[in-house]
Amino acid sequence: MVKTNFVAYPAVLDDSENKTGEYSVLFPDVPGALSEGVGIPQALSNGAEALELMLYDEEELPEASDLKTVQEEYPQAIVSFVTVDLIAAAKKVKTPVVRKNTTIPEDLAERADSAGINFSETLTEALKEKLEV
Repeated sequence: MVKTNFVAYPAVLDDSENKTGEYSVLFPDVPGALSEGVGIPQALSNGAEALELMLYDEEELPEASDLKTVQEEYPQAIVSFVTVDLIAAAKKVKTPVVRKNTTIPEDLAERADSAGINFSETLTEALKEKLEV
């Protein structure tokens, strides 16, 4: 899945349409990564979280633009690189789970219990393999 730990993308912090000090945050290379914050530290932190959530499970990451080029496109805004750890982000994301009842042959269940096999883990692995996930 994620092939690299850290990625950095230019973030645009813009308060031109907000109250002074309230920043909208966007990433030109990652259109869905949008956030906001009061003050630069909060805006950068919230922007990093938005970036993590958009990229942590992407197979192919977008190429990062040159910082100077982005600054030229947004001359009235603050432009700064935001770096995130995608592996750490993936670990923070909680995938919802559902309970499923299933029936298996009794002798198979006994052997699996004796071997200490986790049924949920094994079923999940088998389904991922079968569905090529």
